[in-house]
Amino acid sequence: MVIFPEQEHPKKAFGWAARDSSGVLSPFNFSRRETGEKDVRFKILYCGICHSDLHMVKNEWGPAGTGPPSTYPMVPGHEIVGQVTEVGSKVQKYKVGDNVGVGCMVSSCQSCESCANNLENYCPKWIGIFGAKYHDGTTTYGGFSNIMVVDEHFVVRIPDNLPLNGAAPLLCAGITTYSPLKYYGLDKPGMHVGVVGLGGLGHLAVKFAKAMGLKVTVISSSRNKKEEAVKHLGADSFLVTSDEDQIQAAIGTMDGIIDTVSANHPLLPLVGLLKSHGKLVVVGAPDQPPELPVFPLLMGRKMVAGSAIGGIKETQEMIDFAAKHNITADIEVIAINYLNTAMERLAKADVKYRFVIDIGNTLISAP
Repeated sequence: MVIFPEQEHPKKAFGWAARDSSGVLSPFNFSRRETGEKDVRFKILYCGICHSDLHMVKNEWGPAGTGPPSTYPMVPGHEIVGQVTEVGSKVQKYKVGDNVGVGCMVSSCQSCESCANNLENYCPKWIGIFGAKYHDGTTTYGGFSNIMVVDEHFVVRIPDNLPLNGAAPLLCAGITTYSPLKYYGLDKPGMHVGVVGLGGLGHLAVKFAKAMGLKVTVISSSRNKKEEAVKHLGADSFLVTSDEDQIQAAIGTMDGIIDTVSANHPLLPLVGLLKSHGKLVVVGAPDQPPELPVFPLLMGRKMVAGSAIGGIKETQEMIDFAAKHNITADIEVIAINYLNTAMERLAKADVKYRFVIDIGNTLISAP
């Protein structure tokens, strides 16, 4: 086992936590486990802020029955990158000094059909990186903190040409949009794919789709995002949901749609945009169940499906694809003491397109 000399208290950790559903976070001291023989310990340098962090902090999914109930104190954060400071005696893939990342998972059963197919994200016994119970009964804490200890199986390598701050959101927003494009066969050059929403997930969906050679239409309720979508992100066209003429002209033109919106919105108009056999894949997570009439699905053998992150193998594949095509998130880097303001702005969609906390330079231990 290799240990950095400055690690005098290997279990001591600190971060920012929510104590209740008010949404307010504040400094918090806690413990990480000692580094086991298969564990990788790393210093967290950056952590993205995802809309699901906001949902979990405010316990918005639990009461609605659409997701897990929140438990407190909670240290959120699941778009985590940093540098390895210690490795267990049986770790084979990583060494001290490597740039690594961790997303939403820290464990799975490793014996079910999903795990056998590298789909740990669909394991019925998967363990989330925060707000869950680990095998030893301790609570998992996320990346709004200074250090992380994770089994090497759930760690991914960050290629040297990817800036760590821009790479952090790939660990959730990136894989959440890359995985459905690949799984549902919406990755063939020349296909026409719609992307609903131009936020943290949506802007990465556009980048990945364009890198795959697809024709991309951004679908948004905000007219003022057209220039950003087309000129900055390279979308081929822009569709305003409130413009009936635009909607009618686009009926039946898309092979697939990636719906990234986390707010409640109607799905029926999106189904109409699909060709026969088209696929509407929902990756955003509204806090209320959507309404979906069945008849439009029957008449075109259309599909409404879901997708959630990806397995570890696919996540590494996505990171490597991003490195090859120079794909990173468009970010606003913040100090940790701006966190509560950032959460308030995120709730208003006031960010272009992902907040990333500069953990390494701004996180100071709580008293």
